[in-house]
Amino acid sequence: MNDNDQDFTGRSRADFSRARFKAFINTIVALVQGQPNQLLSYDEIKEKLRLGGPIYRGVKTVQLNQIAGSLNRYRDFDRAFMPTQTKTAERWQRVNLAFYNDISLPPVVLYKVGQVYFVVDGHHRVSVAREQGQIFIEAEVRECSTKVNITPNIHIDDLELLSEQVNFIERTALDRVCPAANIQLNISDGFMRMLEHIAVHKYFMGIEQQRDISDEEAVAHWYDNVYLPIIFVIRASGILEDFPKHTEGDLYLWTLDHQHYLHENIGLDLMPPEEAARDYIKTQKDFSEDLE
Repeated sequence: MNDNDQDFTGRSRADFSRARFKAFINTIVALVQGQPNQLLSYDEIKEKLRLGGPIYRGVKTVQLNQIAGSLNRYRDFDRAFMPTQTKTAERWQRVNLAFYNDISLPPVVLYKVGQVYFVVDGHHRVSVAREQGQIFIEAEVRECSTKVNITPNIHIDDLELLSEQVNFIERTALDRVCPAANIQLNISDGFMRMLEHIAVHKYFMGIEQQRDISDEEAVAHWYDNVYLPIIFVIRASGILEDFPKHTEGDLYLWTLDHQHYLHENIGLDLMPPEEAARDYIKTQKDFSEDLE
């Protein structure tokens, strides 16, 4: 072994120790800030979001900070792909030596889901690239179809709500019936409540029109005549700025809660959707002014 080899070996060991220390710091910071630090499990994502594919997309240049998951080694690295286990040391250092010796390695293999990439093969290459300050990496990409978009900062806890959203889209065929629709919720069980709203809407459509109403027709009519009128009022009012942790869909649900409260407890006739939204917004603004 020549002097360069010895130098590179020593530097590679030091790099691994530094990467392990970064993993430790990342864990502490994640605990304090409540940020995700564990790699996403592809199998869990596949089950929860009912993915399709994967379809081969060729060799592409991928941003390393979009790689946030793994097919089968999600416990060996953290969300920044720093090594969390000492058992990875030997393989990690060998890959790192290739970096110092300017040896080209084959592209890593990734699955793409939404905006997130999952490592199928090449975990150590991704980890070394992150530690060495690279921004991009060459990868063979296979894309999995999904009905909801996910981003690299997704929390594990978000999966249940995303699973409910996928179920809602599949049961309503909303992505096909109303392609422009993008209903987001941060309220647990909110999508189940929306399914109930659509079922009730379909029932009364049938009574009013005295005919059978198809599921897709009911969904389209609900979206255009109940959901959107409320959303337009919410957008025009700017009230969403007062609820930074909630979505338009959340305020839609609160508006209908308000509508039914006025009907059941005060005896008012059921308001049209947009009128109920205006009354709800006025109530919220009056409440805020009373607090000032």
